[in-house]
Amino acid sequence: MSRHKQQKKIPGGRLLRLADQIQKDLAEMIQREIPISRAGLITLSEVELSADYAHAQVYFTVMGAEPDVAVAALNEKAGYLHSLLFKRLHIHTVPTLHFHYDEQRSRGMVMAHLINQANTPGVLADEVMPAGPMDATDDDARLEISPAEPHVPDDQRG
Repeated sequence: MSRHKQQKKIPGGRLLRLADQIQKDLAEMIQREIPISRAGLITLSEVELSADYAHAQVYFTVMGAEPDVAVAALNEKAGYLHSLLFKRLHIHTVPTLHFHYDEQRSRGMVMAHLINQANTPGVLADEVMPAGPMDATDDDARLEISPAEPHVPDDQRG
């Protein structure tokens, strides 16, 4: 019997820990090095590392600026951020940084807003439905949408 506890190895455990550390350090450096007036408020949502640690795909969201402007500002500073990261991390290979705007988060927020709007009692159909040619008359289009009734199984109906 061994003296040490056997620990279960998580596949990619070191890779995930290093990606989290890079995300934490980059978030700090971006806050210090890139002015908000230029690139907006940048929030890092995820860092994906390649298996050989050569490349890091850095996904972010931005408020107060266009995503294209933020991508340009981050990619312009990518070499400098890489050098700062090299000084902080004590690893052999510090990955090359590639910044990408995270569109999934913004699409998710739009979808959540639409779902909330559709479930709100008293919302008119034309406020939820996109404007465009419809087969119905104007009176039919202004019908109120009521929230869905909860499903009750047939054997429990009274």
